[in-house]
Amino acid sequence: MPPKKKKEVEKPPLILGRLGTSLKIGIVGLPNVGKSTFFNVLTKSEASAENFPFCTIDPNESRVPVPDERWEFLCKHHKPASKVPAFLSVVDIAGLVKGANEGQGLGNAFLSHISSCDAIFHMTRAFDDAEVVHVEGEVNPVRDMEIIQEELRLKDVEHLTKRLAELEKVYTRGGEKKYKLEFDTLTKIKHILVDEQKPVRQGEFGAKEIEVLNEHLFLTSKPQIYLVNLSEKDYIRKKNKWLMKIKTWVDENDPSAILIPFSGSFELKLAGMDEAGKDEYLKQEYKDVAVSSALGKIVVTGFKKLGLQYFFTAGPDEVKAWTIKCNTLAPQAAGRIHTDFEKGFIMAEVMKFNDFKEHGTEVAVKAAGKYRQQGKTYIVEDGDIIFFKFNTPTQSKKK
Repeated sequence: MPPKKKKEVEKPPLILGRLGTSLKIGIVGLPNVGKSTFFNVLTKSEASAENFPFCTIDPNESRVPVPDERWEFLCKHHKPASKVPAFLSVVDIAGLVKGANEGQGLGNAFLSHISSCDAIFHMTRAFDDAEVVHVEGEVNPVRDMEIIQEELRLKDVEHLTKRLAELEKVYTRGGEKKYKLEFDTLTKIKHILVDEQKPVRQGEFGAKEIEVLNEHLFLTSKPQIYLVNLSEKDYIRKKNKWLMKIKTWVDENDPSAILIPFSGSFELKLAGMDEAGKDEYLKQEYKDVAVSSALGKIVVTGFKKLGLQYFFTAGPDEVKAWTIKCNTLAPQAAGRIHTDFEKGFIMAEVMKFNDFKEHGTEVAVKAAGKYRQQGKTYIVEDGDIIFFKFNTPTQSKKK
């Protein structure tokens, strides 16, 4: 009898964007909209934040812990010697101005900084302050968002036009069939960018087209989160004359994007306080108003927009969140811990966090029939608590 064919492991769907887990999200906007102040309070750093355009020239980068009550629960439960959360890498990019795609301001350098990021915090200013200069003269967040989006689109058009001209020689005239997929995909992109004047991320693409797009990484293919910087007063009362106009614009022009209002001045007041200090300050200062920091929500949303999630390894030695891309298979998740785990993968022993929290111990989870042994085709889910079994040339081990 002929040998049985090995069952192929079904590959998870391709994701638009760079592969790997060392992904970054950039803070983008016009000058003086509060980007560096936001970066400072978010990362507890001291990047320059002055009241003049192009205060930030070289991008500042830092890592921010991703807040997660599940991770905190596991740390309290196990009391480990080492505690390692997941992190979001954030880049503070200097302000763009109208004409940046043609080199206005310090445009080309700044656009290249955006290109090296994988998602965008698009910040717009919705507060009036005579002491804070606005590069366009008056505050109009909808106009400001349109300026930024147009600059990104025009830079993509420039890149697209150049590459299509090259393909014209080797494919259309040269007959090199290996370029057909790229030519067809970029022609489709031209329709989106030029004819419809929409961002690339609004297109619908097949797996092969996504492979092409991931070679080009267009600026407008990057997922976006719109951050609306309000005055402290407007943030507290949850009202601002621009908010509904901004929401309408986002719904019409970038429906897959997320909109988060926050206040840089409010966050600056809370910066440096521990959780107990923040709670006490908010109780005293805003007695009858439910108000809290928006930073946690912003970090979690940014992390998810990068297509990232994490699983836990947990015990008395260490509680750690291991960052992986969504739709990662168990062997590749094991490889995040050590390459030997992936090479010699046997199985993943998986507990869901909620089951562990409900039953209290691994033994109790097993007794409840909720402890699973998963093989190579298992797609790891966010928040899984996993123990990997794997082979080495001489022995089996468990992590």
